[in-house]
Amino acid sequence: MSPDTLTAQTRPIFGNGEKANKLAATKFGGKLVSEYWEGVFRAKEEGKTVVWYNGTYIPPFFHAHDLVWVHGEAWAAMLAARHREIGAQARGDARGYDRELCSYARTHIGQMLIEMDKLKSGTSDLDPDDPRIETMLKLPAPDMIVNAYPYCSSGQQWDDITYRMFGKKVPMFTIQIPLLWGGRPDAGYMQGEEWEQRSDYVAEQLMALTDFLAEHTGRPFDFDRLSDSMSYVKRAAELRLEAMDLCTATPSPASFFDWIVSIAPVNFLPGDQNLVTYFEGVKAEIETRIANGEGAVKDEKYRLFFDGMMNWNKVGWLADKFASVNACVVAGRYTHMSFWQEPQLIDLENPVRGMAQNYLICPNNHGAPIMIGEIEKLCDKFDIDGVVCHASRTCRGMTNSQFLIAGSAKKYGRQAMFFEGDVADESFYKDELLNVRLEAMIEAIDARKRAA
Repeated sequence: MSPDTLTAQTRPIFGNGEKANKLAATKFGGKLVSEYWEGVFRAKEEGKTVVWYNGTYIPPFFHAHDLVWVHGEAWAAMLAARHREIGAQARGDARGYDRELCSYARTHIGQMLIEMDKLKSGTSDLDPDDPRIETMLKLPAPDMIVNAYPYCSSGQQWDDITYRMFGKKVPMFTIQIPLLWGGRPDAGYMQGEEWEQRSDYVAEQLMALTDFLAEHTGRPFDFDRLSDSMSYVKRAAELRLEAMDLCTATPSPASFFDWIVSIAPVNFLPGDQNLVTYFEGVKAEIETRIANGEGAVKDEKYRLFFDGMMNWNKVGWLADKFASVNACVVAGRYTHMSFWQEPQLIDLENPVRGMAQNYLICPNNHGAPIMIGEIEKLCDKFDIDGVVCHASRTCRGMTNSQFLIAGSAKKYGRQAMFFEGDVADESFYKDELLNVRLEAMIEAIDARKRAA
């Protein structure tokens, strides 16, 4: 019997009102993010060169060259997380951008258009030196644009639109990160001829990026400083993975949502001691929770895997939603298969090739068999009962393979469900749909456990 046909007398009450037990250590990350954006807003006043970029985690190159960087996705995600995205998206709609265009891009472009409108009309009262992040002030205009997108064609178009908006006068550099198709006989995760060739190809482009940065600043690139920055990034990545591995414990001491709010330090924040301090704090709190038998979800009964990009409007909402049914979302493709996922590849004496390899293993950048094989390893490792697929309406790169992922889950005895939402456009999310499908999944998991 489907949940839609249950009578009022037989339908269980959905959710117990419990809230997610969030890690306290992640609050330090919010402080670091605020300080980062404050520095961005002060950039022009301090005479800094500003680079806008989209795509993978290449800020160490900018940090080493003493640049200020604006990550388009991070900006759009912050607008969405603080519920400031609607005006920007409406401005993008008015310009003619379709609602199913990547909502990261649509939000960033819309906010850019709003600021340009104000400047052209002489009504801009925004002070770029004001550090109040909540007011969503004007971003400093780019002196350079860098694109480094794996798997996503929208990313390249996004930067091309930005280039044209600024009159085609801002120098732009594009790094191509090719797909790892995995079709050759020797192909595998981080192995085979294709892997080696692609690693060299991306590393060569990253070296060309250092030349581009030097050319447009008039300063030689500092490779020693790149190695220094990467030493912090590498250690932070190691601590992050160690802390994630601790979540094989039952109950899991942290959830996917704790790892979601921990993305900024390994995605776009400066590579310094703060990153290491952050993940030392996260790991220490997780170890304390394990010692005390404390879980991220009270009375954990179900362990789930989250596939898909995060709905940044609903991070806390979704964390509480799953906790209310005693379900801990322990791991996910977005958090557990990217962001310096293989730090051992980075040779601090010569880090560029190892950096290139970490960019290549973005989980959307693999052919489906290899990617799904890695997902199944994670599901086995964390003793997963079911896979939750967030079908983001404007991120086709992340959703294209989800029917295959769901099929693989069911093949190995795990339940799978879908719900629609989006990364930054809240209008695509329907709470009722998630409720009924999550309820059905919980019932199916219970039935399977009883049968076993």
